[in-house]
Amino acid sequence: MIRVALADDQALVRAGFRMLLDAEDDIEVVGEADDGETALALVRDTRPDVVLMDIRMPGIDGLEATRRIVREGDGRPVRVLMLTTFDLDEYVYDALRAGASGFLLKDLRREQLIGAIRTAAAGDALLAPAVTRRLVERFCGEPPPADGLPESMAELTARELEVLKLVARGLSNRQIGEALFLSDATVKTHLAHVYAKLSVRDRVQAVVLAYETGLVHPGNA
Repeated sequence: MIRVALADDQALVRAGFRMLLDAEDDIEVVGEADDGETALALVRDTRPDVVLMDIRMPGIDGLEATRRIVREGDGRPVRVLMLTTFDLDEYVYDALRAGASGFLLKDLRREQLIGAIRTAAAGDALLAPAVTRRLVERFCGEPPPADGLPESMAELTARELEVLKLVARGLSNRQIGEALFLSDATVKTHLAHVYAKLSVRDRVQAVVLAYETGLVHPGNA
């Protein structure tokens, strides 16, 4: 079972998500929270696999709650999917920097929500083309770092760098395998090495780092 916690200050939104999730055989809603402080307590008490976290909540907002959840991880990571009605660049970037495993708009379709939860629970991150585009826009016009790539990037092999660059372009594992003539398992192995060497949690944080460090530049083929 995938254990899910709901954090949103609107009771009707929580009720709607619970109704959708309760209909799935492999998903269990373990609790609800109406603000960031309550969400933190709920996560500590129930240790869910995935948290659906609203960004705008009273008191501690969803971004700060996500930072604390990620920071307090005890070896069994809790994946956070950020939810908002606001499709704004600063929220996307801040959510990813906070350690979120995905960014979802509340008007998404039922199958998208269920798929997102299953993807996050499996340990992967949701990096939709729209999010990749915002990351590109976020760094457009910014010069690469003057001190070059960080030492951690230098530890990556040539193949690992290739894989990371394709991930930063928004390609899925299957697409990367087709481009580099690799199996899905081999792509996953390369990504695991990339995450470990760069000390990042998942695909999203790896892509943010790729843009921040200048490994990938907006507009490059």
